[in-house]
Amino acid sequence: MASKKDIIGEKIRDVKLKKGMRVSELFKSMDRIGGFSAQHMVDGTRILGDMLSDDKSFNFLSFPADIVSTGLRGVLASAVKHFDAIITTCGTFDHDIARAVGGVYSMGTFNVDDHMLHRKGIYRLGNVFIEQDQYGLTVENEVTRVLTEIYNSKEYKKEYSASELAWEFGKRIKDEGSILRQAYLHDVPIYAPGILDGAFGTQLVLFSQNHDFKLNLIKDELALSNIPFDNKVTGALMIGGGISKHHVIWWNQFKGGLDYAVYITTASQYDGSLSGARLTEAVSWGKVKEKAKYTTVDGDATIILPFMLSALDVV
Repeated sequence: MASKKDIIGEKIRDVKLKKGMRVSELFKSMDRIGGFSAQHMVDGTRILGDMLSDDKSFNFLSFPADIVSTGLRGVLASAVKHFDAIITTCGTFDHDIARAVGGVYSMGTFNVDDHMLHRKGIYRLGNVFIEQDQYGLTVENEVTRVLTEIYNSKEYKKEYSASELAWEFGKRIKDEGSILRQAYLHDVPIYAPGILDGAFGTQLVLFSQNHDFKLNLIKDELALSNIPFDNKVTGALMIGGGISKHHVIWWNQFKGGLDYAVYITTASQYDGSLSGARLTEAVSWGKVKEKAKYTTVDGDATIILPFMLSALDVV
């Protein structure tokens, strides 16, 4: 049985703010804040720093699409170059492309009459407002235009994986603030196992009806399956749950689990969902190593992530 001395941790230390303090200095002063989610955020930042500085580690970044509708898109785009692979959802393509070609997303509110918004042609994504013609038609027209350009090119090859399509679109997007564009520029593959679940995917289906075009979903899965066998050390920054998180931890179980893992979530674990599952649960499945450096940070990534990355001076 552990002694009291073994149980008691380091002494909590007060955070002392100073005028003109840098974010990195603030985080250093929070090292022993000891308070609730703040300590997990500080621990997660330290683990993330260790992960990114480990030259032997193959590092994943995973996130869902909703945060791409916010200004966090810029943070994600600037962070792409620090990772080796991205796993995300179809909606990331939707929002990234819409905004890359001038789609306007506006600040709204959670407290609004959604019947009124529907009548006025405004979509609500949390407290983000999107006019219908800034999303649906904008995405449809741009995806069709780029697909047609790819189809008419000499390099067209009739069958593509989701990551290959991400590369082709990133190649043609002019917006330097685009996630797809930055992934292309830094040769970081984007895997989207649920690529058909959104406007981008729907346009692929429609395009295939009139063109000799096929989507190969297994090709990316084979590429993902090779990563754990080709890399003894792996790490991941996972934002939100769902298919993007699960694809990271699923393939890493075949090498005994992740060596580094930071998970940011707002979900509760008490409904048994993957999104709510803490990383310690993943240890029981062998998806995170028992001796891994890992932590779960409870909180909104739109608040937490900019501070974490700024503290590491990696953007």
